[in-house]
Order: sequence, then structure tokens, then C-alpha cells
Amino acid sequence: MEDVSAKFVSQKISRTRWRPLPAAALQPPDLFATGSWDNEDNRISIWSAGDLGNADLNGEYHGEPHLLCDIQHNGDVMDMQFLDQERIVVASSTGTVTIFRHHQNNQTLSANHRWEKAHYHVDQDTSCGGAACTGVVCNNPEIVTVGEDGRINLFRADQKDAVRTIDNADSSTLHAVTFLRTTEILTVNSIGQLKIWDLRQQRNEPSQIFSLAGDRVPLHCVDRHPNQQHIVATGGQDGMLSIWDIRQGTMPVSLLNAHEAEMWEVHFHPSDPDHLFTCSEDGSLWHWDTSTNVSEKPSFLHQGGRSTAYLSHSTINQSVVSAWLSNDPTKDRMEITNLIPNQTLSVNSLDVLGPCLVYGTDAEAIYVNRQLFA
Repeated sequence: MEDVSAKFVSQKISRTRWRPLPAAALQPPDLFATGSWDNEDNRISIWSAGDLGNADLNGEYHGEPHLLCDIQHNGDVMDMQFLDQERIVVASSTGTVTIFRHHQNNQTLSANHRWEKAHYHVDQDTSCGGAACTGVVCNNPEIVTVGEDGRINLFRADQKDAVRTIDNADSSTLHAVTFLRTTEILTVNSIGQLKIWDLRQQRNEPSQIFSLAGDRVPLHCVDRHPNQQHIVATGGQDGMLSIWDIRQGTMPVSLLNAHEAEMWEVHFHPSDPDHLFTCSEDGSLWHWDTSTNVSEKPSFLHQGGRSTAYLSHSTINQSVVSAWLSNDPTKDRMEITNLIPNQTLSVNSLDVLGPCLVYGTDAEAIYVNRQLFA
């Protein structure tokens, strides 16, 4: 695993995010942001991914990530998303949502705009009333946030006040949110429900509700398939990966045994969604590969205990879609690889872009893998 570089940063990392690349960019991602939690002094930091341009004779990259700039952040960083190349939207445990701007000419960060106590328990004016803002998603210029208070806010980057607030959207904690399309969002909550909200409707009720059967396991994370907008992946407190088809039924189409503790993030690869990545409190980060030529390609990074599971390969070439939506994914080709075999502390966040993976841990370290598909 020589292509993974680690950087010890003396703070617990709660979020890692690649800066998006310009549309026509051919180069691999070069900058990423991190946010920390559970430290006396939490920070938002911008990093250069290291010596990306220069591989040695063996094709290996050297050079660890290095810090370009950072800024103090009030409260734990609960979530963050790049709004564009320069701006990052950050959700705080204090309930505040802040847009930070990265000034590339002099490598500084500044707070560009702040919505104080966008989430709150009692009322916005009491000093201790803030409720954690747990999730944020951006579709520039729109920003949607969800929180512990069961509230959904729709902001625009250039407007002082919320465009729309759904006050009692949920009676339980909303943990994460994603856009399904420009006018629809999907939330997951602490009692195992997915809800679709149509932002064009003035009603404050979801247009659809889906739920895990039975035991109401809290869902912590959600991601939508980049090309097939009806396919959604979620992960929760029991470590299971659930795949949903929101066109049909109200329950997941498949439940896959994954981690031994809470799953904190799930991400489809944005340009190659045969590949999905999940990370967990149990210290593992799994790469799920449903691409149909699994058996022909060299297996890579097979290390560690229960790291690689070959699920029986079917002989017919299944399409990507049916691989994720199959009722019994074990019939389809799926290869699962644990990319961090010996980690012990929680892997809180991951992000994937092009051939590059970045992840952050409670072991006060960030890791960059530049050759995911080597």
C-alpha cells in the first residue's frame, strides 16, 4: 500500500472532502479540506494532496499532504461540502452554518457568511438553544441543512435569511441529506426512515417515506447513485449497507452485512458508480466493487482479516444497475475489500474523486490513497 500517504494532524478528523475539479479538468484532484471534532480548538483546514505530479520509476507517489491554511471553527464540524472551487459550507454542533472562502492567491481562509443557530431546540435567541446541524448538501447556489432539531433549512449562498424552513420536518434527529434532483431532497433519520421532500411544494410533509423493516435502526448516512437517481445507499448504527430503489416499495431492495459498528459515511464513486465506499466506527473502510469484470482484473489490496469477500460470481454479465438492485446481491459479482486492515479507531469520513481517496480518523490522522484502481 505504498500509494497511501498518512499525515498526523493532532486533531480528530470528522470530515474530509476533495475540492471539486473544473468540468474539463484532466488532472487528479489536488486539494482537499478537513474539519475536526472533539478538540479544544476545532479547525477547518485546506491541504495540498502532496507531490501528485511526480511518480518515481515504479509509478509510486511520494510526499505527504501538506497544510496550506486553516481557520478556527466554533463547535465540532458535523458535516461539510464544497459549494464551488473556493467556498466550503460547514455544519456545526452549535447549530450554526458557515460558508468559508479559500483565498488561493494568499492561501488563507475566511468566514464568508454565517447563519447563526440555523438549528435550535427552544428558540434562536436563548444562549444555549443551539441544536447540532448534522448534515449539509449543496447545489450551488442552494444549500440544504438538517439537524438534531428535526428541521430542514434551504439557504441560498447570496441571501442573508433562509429561503425556506420546514420547522417540524421530523420528530426525530435528521442525520443526513442529499439532493435527488434539483427540487427534491432525501433525508435519513434516527428511527430508520428515508423521506423525500419536494421543495416546490409548500406543504411541510414529505412526499414519500421509506423505512427499514422492524427495528428502527438509526440511519447515519446516505448517498444517491450519480447516474441512476432512483438508487440510494444508506448506512446506519448496525453497520449494514442498505440499497434502495425509491421508485418501488417502501423498504430497501437489499441489506448487505458490512461493518461491525456504526457506518458513518457511504459514497458512490461520482464517475464510476460500480464502486461504492463505506467507513465505520470499527476502524474499517470498505470498497464495494460490482463492476462486471471483477474476475478478470487483478485483485488489489487484499490484506487483513475479513477484508475480501468474493460473493459467488454469476456467469451472465449483469449490468451495473441490476448489480446494485438485485434482491440477492450475492448472486451478482461483488468484491469487497477492506482498504485499512489494521486500523483500530473510528474512520469518520471519506471522499472519493477520480483515482483518489481521502479519509480521516479518530487516530488524529488523514490518509490519501492516490491509486485506488491501480
